Amino acid sequence: MKKIGTAFVLATAFFWLTAMAPSSQSGDRTPYSPKGIDRLDRQKAPDFTLKDLRGNTFTLSALKGKVVLLNFWATWCPPCIAEMPQLNKLHKKLGPRGLHVVAISTDNSIGYPRDFVSKNGIDFTVLYDENRTVTRSYKVFSMPTTFLIDKNGVVVEKFFGDYEWADTEMVKKIEKLL
Repeated sequence: MKKIGTAFVLATAFFWLTAMAPSSQSGDRTPYSPKGIDRLDRQKAPDFTLKDLRGNTFTLSALKGKVVLLNFWATWCPPCIAEMPQLNKLHKKLGPRGLHVVAISTDNSIGYPRDFVSKNGIDFTVLYDENRTVTRSYKVFSMPTTFLIDKNGVVVEKFFGDYEWADTEMVKKIEKLL
């Protein structure tokens, strides 16, 4: 009986991960493989250029020599919304010491993240991935997904789901890279 319950939970989880997987605007609904994201471990983070919510251009490589926490999120994602205040606290605490928190919205319209950021006083950089090209290049298959990138531009750790970013242990982990 326990195996049937576990199989049901795994099948349900796979269904939701597949349903939540980002797709291109052309209608390609091919889900990303959770194994694909592992290819980024200890590799150079893919560079990209996106616009922020005000229309300013942002390029990841401009942060060379800085530690970056790169978060993929959407306003339709409850765990994403839940962790935003924690990311903001972390930004306020470690931003002056060199941490750059960057969130990439995968929403269908720029209006959703723009309204959320405005209403919630988010102070860190929020970008909009209109065609989800950056989301695909990072092999993101669930939301939220966050990458910790060191000063050399290398992905040192990935985080799936929401986290207590301002937690003492998490802060210490990031401080070691600053």
